[in-house]
Amino acid sequence: MLPRVIIHNASSIDGRITGFMPNLGVYYGLVHQWGEDATLAGADTILAGPELFGEEVPPETPDDLKPWKIAPDDDRPLLVIPDSRGRVRMWHHLRNSGIWRDVVALVSMSTPREYIDYLKERNIATIVAGDDHVDMCAALKELNQRYGVRIVRMDSGGTLNGVMLRAGLVDEVSVLVHPCLVGDTQSASIFNAVDLENPAGIIKARLLKAEELKDGIVWLRYEIEI
Repeated sequence: MLPRVIIHNASSIDGRITGFMPNLGVYYGLVHQWGEDATLAGADTILAGPELFGEEVPPETPDDLKPWKIAPDDDRPLLVIPDSRGRVRMWHHLRNSGIWRDVVALVSMSTPREYIDYLKERNIATIVAGDDHVDMCAALKELNQRYGVRIVRMDSGGTLNGVMLRAGLVDEVSVLVHPCLVGDTQSASIFNAVDLENPAGIIKARLLKAEELKDGIVWLRYEIEI
């Protein structure tokens, strides 16, 4: 069974997700309502995290290589990262953050053997799906089967958002529109989906909610129409 997938992003009025500082308190203050079983984040988003939040990634310790213990009543979500190219090397930092109960790497048949060994040495759970890149549909089904994941909240950038939309895997889009205009064409957008430029390929959505929050932020929620 495919989980329900929600894209949750903060943007400027002109649809940019970088080039301005979003209200993270408002953004993360809303995520509990979905009761997510897993957070899906792109590798680019994870790699940019330390700089965005002013964090310093500590070096690994011998304890970070040991099997991760999860309490039976731990209801925090999993952190799931597609990383077919093997770029994420701070799994210990993500595990120790206290935000998620554990981490899962999504890889493909083309992922370098060195990275697979790297994950295995650190007892990082992996799901192999796809040949040249991660097959997100197959990976989501495996997350449901292996971990009982029913609800996935995406905390990612335009690349992974676009991949998921093109694959027809998104059920809901939630956007916190901030009262600012970035105007920089180099700033990242909510969606990078170039093949949707054809009008015949436009994805339609139905408005679920429009609400004004603090500091002029407008919260829009849309159901994707299949």
